[in-house]
Order: sequence, then structure tokens, then C-alpha cells
Amino acid sequence: MTLGMLWWQFLLLAIGSYLMGNINFAIIISKLKKKDIRTLGSGNPGTLNMSRNFGLKIGLLTLVLDIFKGAIPTFIGFIIYRNTYFVGTSLSIELLAKVGCGFFAVLGHVFPVFMKFKGGKGIATTIGVFAVCNPLIAVISGACAILFIMLTEIGAMGSFIATTPGAVAVCYSVYKAYIEVSVPSVSNVILAIITNLLVVLLIALTWYAHRKNIKRMLTEEEHPTNWLQMIKESRIKKKSVQDKKEETVE
Repeated sequence: MTLGMLWWQFLLLAIGSYLMGNINFAIIISKLKKKDIRTLGSGNPGTLNMSRNFGLKIGLLTLVLDIFKGAIPTFIGFIIYRNTYFVGTSLSIELLAKVGCGFFAVLGHVFPVFMKFKGGKGIATTIGVFAVCNPLIAVISGACAILFIMLTEIGAMGSFIATTPGAVAVCYSVYKAYIEVSVPSVSNVILAIITNLLVVLLIALTWYAHRKNIKRMLTEEEHPTNWLQMIKESRIKKKSVQDKKEETVE
């Protein structure tokens, strides 16, 4: 594939991925419930705040939808450039395409143009990106994150645990694909740098979006994330609603 054709395709994919990232399911779901998640709890339109205010089922629904929001553009990049190489080289375009589409999807989530660049924190979307790049690492790091949050109730740190291993795995894949050769060429090194730079920027986006959480963690003022308590409160609310319905019927 020629370089000129590639950049035009990449530009279209980047725009499409960014626009998909602009879709905020937390806000859509909360609006359907006649509320706005941005005015509730921490104000963050993300999984944890949705779980705290609407229960774990709604939180999980938000999580799954946001994961797909990162996974779909990344998978599209994979499908389009699978087994595709730069003209006259053995350089695969696939890795760069997957990471590039994923980066712009997360960028759209954190800085959505349709919401005055005030979006979510991008963790679930980032998980979706790395789930396509390395499913096994994504599952293991996700499980470790859940266990960590259950034991410590520190949601923000659990978010970093869920995403950072995926970034490391992708960077290692780039090394294996472009650098680990007998005589690495200049083009190999440049492509590896560009791809890994996108990975670093992607992770930097999520860390930047969590800057207030990081500050609260350092001062030991971070809000606890108690899923067991959320389940208990959700059951109490459900029972209360059911009791009111029964009273109305009577």
C-alpha cells in the first residue's frame, strides 16, 4: 500500500473513531431515566458513578457499551489492514491501524467536541482497545482490577491496573514486530516509535482525566468504591419501589 493512500484512509478512520468516541452512553442512559449523570455523585459520566447512582446493573451496561466503543474502531482497523504491508517492505500496517483507531476513540470519549470537550475518563473505552490488541492480557488485568477494587475500595487505582498492562503488552508486540530483527531498519524504528507514542498518549489521556482522583489518592481523600454496599443499596431501592407499587395497588 502506498503512503499517500494510507494517510487518507487513516484520516477517515481517525475522524470516524473520534466521532464514535463522542457517544457517551452514561449520559444517554441517565437522560432516559430523566436525570443527568453529570449532576449526580462525582459528576463523571462513567461506569463507577453510574453504578453508585443507578445500581450495578446500569453500571455494568455502561461499562459494556463503553468497552465496545473502543473495541469496534480498533477491530475495524484490524480488519481493514490485516496482512497489509507498506509497498516494498515487510512492515505491517495492522498494529499502527489498531492503535491509531483506538487512540482516537479514547480521545473522543475524554474530549468530545459535541459536549464542549468535557467527557468521561476513558477507562472502559481503553479496555476495549486493548481487548482487541491482546484479549488474554485484557482479561487478566481486568480480573486483577476487580479484585483490587473489592479489597481496597480504590476505584481509580483499579482503573489504572485494568489498562496499564494492556499498554505494556502492545508496546512489546510493537518491539517484536518491528525491532526484534537481525538488522532493524530506520523505517522499522520510526514506525515502532510512532505506534508506541500513540499507546503512551492513550494512557496519558486516561491518567490526565483522573488527575483529581490521583490528587485525592495522594492526600488519602479518594471516594471509596464499595461494590458490596452498592449491591445492598440497589436491593433496598428495588424493595422500596416494589413496596410502593404494592401500596398503590391496594
